[in-house]
Amino acid sequence: MSITILNKIIASFALLLMLATTHAAAASPDLLKAKQETEAKGYIFFSSHDEIVVMAKKEGKLRVSTGLDKEGFKPLINAFKQKYPFITDTHIEEMAGLDVHQRFLLEMQSGQAMGWDIAIIPPDFAQEYPPYLKKHDILGMAKQGVLKIDPRMVNPVERNILSTTSAISAVPYNRKLISEDKVPAKWEDFLKPEFKGKKFVLDIRPLQLAALVPAWGLERALDFARKLAAQQPVWGRGAHRVTAGIAAGEYSLYCGSNFAVVKRAMSKDPTGSLSYKISEPVPTRTIDQSSAILNTAPHPHAGLLWLEFLASPEGQEIIDKYEPFGASVYTPGSVVAQEVRGKELSVVDWNHATKFREYTKKIFAAYGFPKADKK
Repeated sequence: MSITILNKIIASFALLLMLATTHAAAASPDLLKAKQETEAKGYIFFSSHDEIVVMAKKEGKLRVSTGLDKEGFKPLINAFKQKYPFITDTHIEEMAGLDVHQRFLLEMQSGQAMGWDIAIIPPDFAQEYPPYLKKHDILGMAKQGVLKIDPRMVNPVERNILSTTSAISAVPYNRKLISEDKVPAKWEDFLKPEFKGKKFVLDIRPLQLAALVPAWGLERALDFARKLAAQQPVWGRGAHRVTAGIAAGEYSLYCGSNFAVVKRAMSKDPTGSLSYKISEPVPTRTIDQSSAILNTAPHPHAGLLWLEFLASPEGQEIIDKYEPFGASVYTPGSVVAQEVRGKELSVVDWNHATKFREYTKKIFAAYGFPKADKK
């Protein structure tokens, strides 16, 4: 071994030793306690951000699967590379559609999902993923400031799953067919006599109503669903299609749509007829898209930096622009955070997210559609 190579090895070792010593000296008692407690439970906990960066420099690559819009890929990669230029090869691939998620789940379970660092976790299969995820204590590191992430974005039970997007509900209406003051300011206003008999559209897939359960409780939400059905609404399906129908003047009012869908439709409405109101309590899904690092990730430390970047003001701004309007409600400057400021919320958080499919099924049943006879 040459003297030059030996000197480089000694220098690298000295640097790592210096970092470790500095981190240990700087670490607070609370941080050390958090690290000890979480590692005793089998989690991985880094005591400083520099530790993660040092390891990520050695990896230099990143592979991400996501549900974010493709238009935002290049801006996200460019901003991430500017922050961490040593990660020279970042690849993002969109995963959308139930069949795609099912295939990836099977590949992951059979050990064939190799090469990926970050996995998107679809709500329908959220319970299947934890055994295949790297047990980084993202929550603990966020609370201790090792990772600059709002702890509310992290699953409090699994501790290694992050959601950096949110979705809120809005009530779209056609301003040429109904005045703003007549549009329900509260969801119960849809039960007024003047809204009976084909006066508003109600989606047969009750995502917006299910998101009222955290504020109201399941029984009240079910009672509301029964009373809405008794109002004899126009039954519709699909936020994009119905919202477009509102803009075109086919209907005057829609009992709840995804806010982002409404805003995008408004930008394409040449007549200016489409508008919206934020009715209270505001159905707010803070777990819109979740991500985590896979057990088999070849670049897990670069993955941690990517998740932190998505939660940062820079990442959130890009998500808001290209998703669009999809940044987290926990980011003060996000569009949805500004829309709901000062309003009563019904928050579908991590606890409710696991029960959300059950809520939608029960509310759909409460609509009282006739069932086909079994022969």
